[in-house]
Amino acid sequence: MDLKSGYPYWAVKNGLMATFPALQRDLRCDVAIIGAGITGALIARVFAANGYDTCIVEHRDVAWGSTAASTALLQYEIDTHLTELTKRYGEDDAALAYGACVQAVDEVTHIAREVRDVGFARTKSLYYASKGRHVRHLREELEARRRIGIDVDWLSEAQLHSDYGIDAPGALLSGNSARVDPYRMASRLLQRLAAQGVAIHDRTSVVKLHPTSRRVVLEIANGTRITADHVIVAAGYAAQQWIPQRVATNRSSYAFISDPLDDGGLGAIADTLVWETARPYLYMRSTEDGRLLVGGEDDRIDIPARRDRRVNSKARTLVKNVAKAMPQLPTLVPAFAWAGTFAETKDGLPFFGPHEALGPRVQFAMAYGGNGITYSVLGGALLRAHVERRAHPLKRLFGFERLG
Repeated sequence: MDLKSGYPYWAVKNGLMATFPALQRDLRCDVAIIGAGITGALIARVFAANGYDTCIVEHRDVAWGSTAASTALLQYEIDTHLTELTKRYGEDDAALAYGACVQAVDEVTHIAREVRDVGFARTKSLYYASKGRHVRHLREELEARRRIGIDVDWLSEAQLHSDYGIDAPGALLSGNSARVDPYRMASRLLQRLAAQGVAIHDRTSVVKLHPTSRRVVLEIANGTRITADHVIVAAGYAAQQWIPQRVATNRSSYAFISDPLDDGGLGAIADTLVWETARPYLYMRSTEDGRLLVGGEDDRIDIPARRDRRVNSKARTLVKNVAKAMPQLPTLVPAFAWAGTFAETKDGLPFFGPHEALGPRVQFAMAYGGNGITYSVLGGALLRAHVERRAHPLKRLFGFERLG
């Protein structure tokens, strides 16, 4: 599956950081993870740390799919508003989802500091009203978040202009956000896991799964096999091929990154993620080397050749959108521009756990939407709870059962 177009900055900056040998012999393990992106690495970390003999297989180079194209905004905020989730699932479940994401950002902070040198920094998050008619809903969102204990402030039009140079009628300002280099973090995590004894094999394609009541056999394209007690499918957007039910819609998102700006050129957004209420939304965040990463202009294109042709024109549109939203910024020139596939669920929530199509020993890690990394942190503990047949508060809300 072709997941990206153009030149994702992380891949250009870091080069190919880690490679592993293709599987050449049959293998036995407790937990086999299909997919060696950031999701697979974070989930493997949980299982390996809790005594499970774990292996990871990836059909391309590790972390080279959607992880390399990720813009890696780490937020507690879900693309679906808390108020909307409350209408759909009730206040308790909506609060549970948002509260879990707050905790996940703290957990990512711990992991990043443990791994080190992954371009990580804690930030604020500014969510501004794109239009005047959005203010009422944004104020309702403010009160809903405060009711469940999330620390969030309201910025008036005057404060927005003064502090951020944004001409908009109001905004929410929160903490509990961060940024990271997703490719470097995934690569360093995988290298640490390999040093701890986790078997990692790239260029190893799983062609078929054979689940039984006691184990799962994975057929590899070269004729080798993996026998595991449990399998986690963390293959990103390609994971949908393993189940008959369509649970998400694939789309394309576009991004560019500027050259480094002069000292002070980023202003207040040097330590603030910025996004808006319009859908699809424009978003911005800084990098550790003083660049501005800008994304948005999402569309329904899911054909790689058509997505490829749109990268440069979408980058030009994003430059214009930033200039309109924040005219005080220097004129931005894209140094690198790219696009990537992403998947949206109807409610903005992920899917973690088994699907009836393959039984309880095959679980899915579908960390879809704008919160992929924070969802993946939550997913590790949730999937482990399934394996150990323990209760977990997110099992139903993040499971396939909510589809009805």
